Parts: sequence; structure tokens; C-alpha cells
Amino acid sequence: MFSLIGNINFVNPLFFLLLLLVPILAVWYFLKRNKRFPLLRMSANGQNGVTTSLRGKFRALLPILRILSIGALVIAMARPQEILKEEEVKADGIDIVLAMDLSSSMLAQDFQPDRLEVSKAVAIEFVEKRKYDRIGLAVFAGESFTQCPLTTDHRVVQEFLGSLKCGMLEDGTAIGMGLATAVNRLKDSDVKSKVVILLTDGVNNQGYIKPITAAEIAREFDIKVYTIGVGSTGQARSPVRRRQNGQYIFGMSKVEIDEALLTQISEMTGGKYYRATTTESLIRIYDEIDRLEKTEIEVTSFNRYNEEFYPFVFIAIFFVLLEVLLRYTVLRVIP
Repeated sequence: MFSLIGNINFVNPLFFLLLLLVPILAVWYFLKRNKRFPLLRMSANGQNGVTTSLRGKFRALLPILRILSIGALVIAMARPQEILKEEEVKADGIDIVLAMDLSSSMLAQDFQPDRLEVSKAVAIEFVEKRKYDRIGLAVFAGESFTQCPLTTDHRVVQEFLGSLKCGMLEDGTAIGMGLATAVNRLKDSDVKSKVVILLTDGVNNQGYIKPITAAEIAREFDIKVYTIGVGSTGQARSPVRRRQNGQYIFGMSKVEIDEALLTQISEMTGGKYYRATTTESLIRIYDEIDRLEKTEIEVTSFNRYNEEFYPFVFIAIFFVLLEVLLRYTVLRVIP
């Protein structure tokens, strides 16, 4: 089998060697045409030159029709086939819930334009890569709720991520509540791998569920928790208070992330703690999690073939019939 163009293969490509006969036949026809069809040339209206009738000019095209029919017939004998590739994908997916901090400190400008916008953009890219997994979204600040349940419709998850903003919830940082909400979405899942990616930039200061208690529940349900602390070191320009109209007032404040707590949560559940101090490092963190949590995919490829020689047979027959029709009707030569 020989592939010539795109997904078209030829089962019998050796028949193309017959095309070498076409120029030989053309030369033979040219050399023999005067003997087969002697022409009587006469001067026209007393002029010195001679003319060939319109019928004579068209008759010279008859060999071209025969050559075209031969060419089409050779292609048909080479047996072109269109390959229709199909894949059967069997994926053992992973259920993932993103737990995103929406406290006002996520508006800190040590990331450009701020921590929240960068975190949203990187998470959206991560979701794009996990095409065989179910993904959900939980958000937390001083309280927590499920923004998007587990779904394979990643476009919906990405839209929810893009719409996140600070101020949707009571301000504060309830890490335990955020983790518990994410765990609640995963505990009844029957997949082999269940993962929470918890992203925060602060210290747990609210909520009625302690972070360690939420981590123990996650461990009980075999849920792995990756924790990410977002924020530079030292100080950052962050919201320090809020006007009555809801507008934030910014000032320099110390970056405080409870790394010990986040490390403990991840180690208890078999995950890992990461610290992101720049946009680039946050991208690398999500890339590493993507590599660590690989979805098992079984792909079975098979080909179907669609015969494409029929049109060339019809073309060859058409040119032969056209030649015969013209030769024995309007272009007929009287013996």
C-alpha cells in the first residue's frame, strides 16, 4: 500500500507504470495520423495559405479524450482508498476539586495584576490540560461553598474560574471550611484517585471546621491534598481596609502564610506543599501536579477504508463515450 496524498492510499501503485505508455501512444498517434487520415489542403478564396476546417481542429482533440480516459482508468486500477482513522479512548480519570481562596488579601499586587487574577489564569490553563478528568470548584474566604460541582464540561469550570472575584463571601480565611467543602464533593466518588488542590495566601482565622480536622476527613476518604501558598516574601501592597462604597484601600502589609499548617495538611493526605512567590513558579507548580497526577488512558486505534476508485471508472467511461460519440457523429470522417 502506498500513500500519495493526505489520507489517500493506493492498494496497487504499480499500475501507475502504465502511465509511461501515454507519451508513447501520443508519439505513435502523431506519426501515424497522416497515413490514417490524409487531408486535402486547398487554398481559401484565392489566398496563398491553406486553412483547416473547425471540424478538423476539434478532431485533433479526440486523442486527448482517449489519453484522459486511459489516465483515469490507470488511477482506478491503482485502487485509491480513503483511510478513516478512528480511536477508541478508555480513560481512568481523576476527580479533582480546586479550592480557591477569595479573601481580600488575594488582591495583593506582588503578582501582576494581583494574586487572584494570576491564580485564576493558571488554574484555567491547568483545567485545559485535564481533558479526561472530572473537575469541580470550591471557593472560600470567611465561609465556603461549592462554585461548580464535579463535571467533565471543562468550559463551564473555566467560566466559573474566570468569574471569581473577592467580596463574593464574608472576608477572612477559613482554610478548614474550604478544604471540608472540597472533600464533601469528593467523598462519594468511586474513582481510584481523588485530589484537592487548595490555594491560599493567608492564615486560618475563621470557620467552625479546623483545617487539621478537614485533613483527617480527607485522609479517611483517600483524598490527596496538594496545598499551594501564594505570595511573595516580606511585604506586599495589599488591601488594608475598605470604604463604605466597597472600594479597597491599599497599603504595605506583611505577607503571612501558615506554611507549617499547609505542609501538615498535604503530608497527612499523601500530597505535597508548594510555595509560589512568582507567576512563573505558580505555573511550574501546576505543571508538576499535572505530571504527578497522570490519568491512565487506553487508546485503541483502528482504520476503516473507503474505496475511491469508482469515480475514476466513471470518468474513464465518460471520456470513452464522448470520444466515440464525437468521432461517429459531428466529427465523423467520410471514407
